[in-house]
Order: sequence, then C-alpha cells, then structure tokens
Amino acid sequence: MVIADRPLQEIVPLQLAEDRSATAPGGNGNGSGKQERSYKIVTQYSMGPIEEIGLLKMDFLGLRNLDVIEDAAEIISRSRGIELDIGTIPMDDAATFEMLAAGEGTGVFQLESEGMREAMKKVRPSEFDDIVALVALYRPGAMRYIPDYARGKASPASIRYPDERLRPITEPTYGCVLYQEQLMEIAKRMAGFPPAEADDLRKAIGKKKRELMATMKDQFMAGTASSGTDRKVAGDLWSLMEAAADYSFNKSHAACYALIAYRTAYLKANFPAEYMAALISSVMNTKDKVPFFVNRCEEMGIEVLPPDVSSSDHGFVVSEKAIRFGLDAVKNVGHSAVEAILRAREDGAFASIWDFCERVDARAVNKRAIECLIKCGALDSTNSSRRGMLETLPAAQAAGQKAQEDAQLGQGSIFDFGEGGEAEGATRASVQRPSIPAAEFDRRELLAMEKETLGTYLSSHPLSEVRDALRARVDCRLSELAGRQDGSFVTVGGIVTESKKIRTKSGSQMMFATLDDVEGQIEMLIFKADEASSASVIAPDAVVIVRGRVDHKERGETKLVVAEAERFEPEQAEIDRAAGSPAAGRNSGPLTLRINAVDFRPTLVEELKSVFEHFQGDTEVLLEMETREGMRRLRFGDGYRVRPSSGLRAELDGLLGPGVMAA
Repeated sequence: MVIADRPLQEIVPLQLAEDRSATAPGGNGNGSGKQERSYKIVTQYSMGPIEEIGLLKMDFLGLRNLDVIEDAAEIISRSRGIELDIGTIPMDDAATFEMLAAGEGTGVFQLESEGMREAMKKVRPSEFDDIVALVALYRPGAMRYIPDYARGKASPASIRYPDERLRPITEPTYGCVLYQEQLMEIAKRMAGFPPAEADDLRKAIGKKKRELMATMKDQFMAGTASSGTDRKVAGDLWSLMEAAADYSFNKSHAACYALIAYRTAYLKANFPAEYMAALISSVMNTKDKVPFFVNRCEEMGIEVLPPDVSSSDHGFVVSEKAIRFGLDAVKNVGHSAVEAILRAREDGAFASIWDFCERVDARAVNKRAIECLIKCGALDSTNSSRRGMLETLPAAQAAGQKAQEDAQLGQGSIFDFGEGGEAEGATRASVQRPSIPAAEFDRRELLAMEKETLGTYLSSHPLSEVRDALRARVDCRLSELAGRQDGSFVTVGGIVTESKKIRTKSGSQMMFATLDDVEGQIEMLIFKADEASSASVIAPDAVVIVRGRVDHKERGETKLVVAEAERFEPEQAEIDRAAGSPAAGRNSGPLTLRINAVDFRPTLVEELKSVFEHFQGDTEVLLEMETREGMRRLRFGDGYRVRPSSGLRAELDGLLGPGVMAA
C-alpha cells in the first residue's frame, strides 16, 4: 500500500492491473459461477523509486491461516463447549513440541513442506525460539546452517566462539548467526558502528544492496581492528555479512510467522479433528487441497464422513470426533442453496427425497444441485438408494414445486381453522408417495459419483490396495507438482479418471487425460497421440506410472506433458513389501547426480553436503562430472547417505538445476 498526504495521481502515475489474487465469485446452486476479471489500481513506479520520492510504502500480508485459527476456535466451542482464547494458550505445550519434533507438520503454517518436516526431526524443537529459528533457517542459503543449529542445540558445550564477544550475540542460536538483528549487534559491539549506521548496514544486507555494503567494508574492518579483533576473525565476520545478503531474515518477521505456526500446531496437536475441519473448510475452493487434507485425516485416524443434508453445515464440522463434509464443498451447491437447506431443516431432519423437495425452497436449489447432493451421499440418511432417489427425483421435484406453489396461493387453507397447523402436518405426512426403487449402483459407479461431486473419493479409493507400492515407484506426489520447477521432469503415478482426444490443425491427435493419486489430480497432455505409445496405456480406470515434464500455465495452472507411461500392475509380493515399508523397492542402488564440469563451483560440495545432512538415510550418493578428460566420479562418504524423496529432488533441482538425479 502506498500512502501520501494528497491524491496519488498528483505525485505518481497510476494504472489499472488485473488482480489475479481476487477470489472468484462462487455459484449459488443456479448460477454458472463463471469467474470475472478483477482489477486494482497500481503505481507505475516500482517500490524503489516510490520510497526515493518520499512516499510511504506499507506491506500488509493477508494470511488464510488466521481465519483457520478463528474458525477452529468456533468449531471447538460448538463440539466441546470449550471457549478457547488463542492469545492465552501455553507457549510450552508438550504435545505440540512432541508433534513437531516427530516432523508431523502437515497443515501447520510454515512447517508443512517435506524439507521443513525433516528439519524439525533434526532440530527437535522444544521451545518457541526453536520455531523462530527454523522459520529463518529454512530458506535458500541459510539451510546449510540447520545441521550446525541442531548439533549446537543437542550439545551446547561443543559450541566454539572465535571471539568471546560473540557469545552473548549468538549463544541463543547455538553459535549460528541467523537474524539481521545479530548482524547489527556484531557491527555495534565489535566494529563500533553507531546504531543508525548499524541499521543502514542491516538494510543494505536485507535489500541485497551489495554496492552500498562495499562502501561500509573499510569502516567495518577499521572498527574491528580498533576494538582488538583478530584480523582473520574480522575477515570471516565480513564474509558472513556478505553471505547473509542471500538469506538473512529479521527476527521480528520470523517471530511473527513462528507465532502463527505455533498456534496452528497447538490446535492440531490438542484439537486435531476441529483444526483439520477448519483447515479443509478454508481450501474448499481449491480442488487439489481438499483430497490432500482428507487423506491426511485418514492417516491421523480421523474419520471424514460424507455430507448430510440433515446435519452438515456450510463448512466442515466435527461430529462425535469425526469430521462431517461441508455442503459448500459439493459441486453445483452454492451458498444460497445451503442456506435454503439449513432453513428448511429447522423443522426437523428430512425423511425422504419427497420430503426434501417439498420443504426446501425450489427457487434456491435446482435439479442439478439436488442430483449432486444425492450422488455424493448427502441424502443417504433417508435410508434410500442413490440410484432410486435419482430415478425418483423428477417426480419428487415436480410434487415439491406444486406443494410450494399451492402454499403461496393459500391452497389448503381450510386447515388453518382451529388446530389447522397440526392437521396440515398430519395430512402432509399421510400423503402416500410412490416407493423409491431399492436398486443401487455398483461400487465403482458410487465411487465415480463421489469423485465427480466432491472432488475426492470419500468412502474408499480405487488405489487403496496398491497405494504404498505405487508411492515406492514414483518420486513426486501429484499434490507436490505445483511446487516443482517449470520444465522439470518427474515420475508420478495414479489412476486415470478421464481422457479424450482431439484433432489439431496439423491433423495429428492430441490427448487430454486426468490422473488421480488420492491426494490430488493433474491434467496430462499427450502430443501426437496417434503415434505415441503412451496414448494406448493411458485409458480410463487404468493405474499407470507416468514420466513427464511439469508445465506451469497462466493463472496458477499446472499440467504434465507426458513423455512415457506404463501400466502399474504390481505382484502381491510387491504390494506386501511396500505396505510394510513405504520406501521399499525404491532406489536400491546409489543415487547418482550428473553435472557438467563447467557447472562445478568451489562451494558446491559443501552445499551438497548440507542438503544431504538434511535428508539422512541409507542410499549412497555419487557425483558424476563430464570433463574434457572424460567422466569423473566423486563418492560421498557414509556420513552423507540420503533418503531419496520428492523433497530431496526439489532441493537438488534448486541447487543444480532440473534433471540431475540420474538414479
């Protein structure tokens, strides 16, 4: 936000820009829900010139997690009768730190990535300051200090200070310099910088203004010499200042993030069902997140029940330690439709599809919305089959609309005399409706309808039996593809839920297919499908393993361009082995990294070691370099064996570029 003492157009040129962060308007049960473009006013100057001409620039960060915390407290109040004041929760809760030390950070603000979960296992946070440190440490550049912080925390006596004046500055962070505030203190205490100049140095570091930093080097070296600092120590400290420009974080910022992280972790550790209900409600409009977190609930031992028109609310709620699916999350059922259902059920639970259509405002809930409610199981509590209700729906809806029209016209007002209200209710109850057919869809059809209307398989999943074996054969889950580098190659697996072919202008075929793996889904593209062998492999209901290129489209879309595909038909022994050890069968040989010698830099080996320490395991690592003299191999020692995972691949892709993991 830019703030001035008079209209901004008098000071700086303005323009309209598309606001891609704006929330798309939702459907209402009858509308199309088509997204409309939104625009915002922006300055034509970037942030640097804005500050230089004297305008005040403020950054305000809106976090969905704050709503999650508030919603979780409301759900706790309804389900347990506990009025939780999140501002007064204990900051030393044992259950919270036990959960984090075990690396169980999924769904916790700032602590849910795979790499961060591994970092927590290594550091084993036991106090709030550890979370602050992790927020600052888990950044490019700073990550190499995670093992140092972990070792120092485990054994404070092992920490060595090159200058005793560094002890009070770095002792709270176990000898590591993590925050910009620590750099300021070093400049003040050891180089004699006045507070204002120390803050100028901090700003130069934080904004990566290396030219400005260079002008301060002589002053820093002279100041440390005057204070009696060893010349080598002074040089190392200045090198630390220069390196900090790539990763340093101010502690005040880290502490704010850490506070939200701790509060979400506290809720997850102590009120898991309520927290997950609030969390899933916050991502109902994100098609990939709902199945991801529903699957996490299953792993946490929390049952997720299908929506129910007689007990569900707009969002996800807790019902007897289980989570009840929210009606707003059902396809084609919008906010106003849910409001009409909630109003109608104030008179009691719905007895049948006939009762539902008669009592719920037909103007707010159309046929398509009711069909989706039936398909997802939201009317199962009426004890009728879904197939039977769908067959009965046209007649039930017509009867319901007629009853509502008659009520508006005053028909049947004879019952208004005397005790008419009871008489009318008795008459309505006594009306004989045709019975609902008992025949039901087969299991496969029921699951397909759940997927269609809820975006996830809820009662079961076609991959349930082979899920662990499939995970052992891939290097990335579909829910992680959005975070992968554009153009990088991945191996994924899942079940094909739909596919279609089109003819392009050039005359060749192009194939589109959707892949689902329990936690998410992705659209796949197969070019020249009439020639590609993968096109015959990828068919509806087929379980496949696919290698392809990540393609990030506009407006946050991610697709996978298929390079090759194969059917996944594991033997029972493979399924049993994977069920006992999720990583079984994966990377039995060494992990080989292949780079060109021109990409080798002096610090590369140390940078790789810091990454390997972050993903410790049993797999040996080889580094192969193509040189003018031929292939050269570097074998890392046993202390740097790793556990291959999608998180490790992401770190290596960021460090070396995509495609370096050869095995």
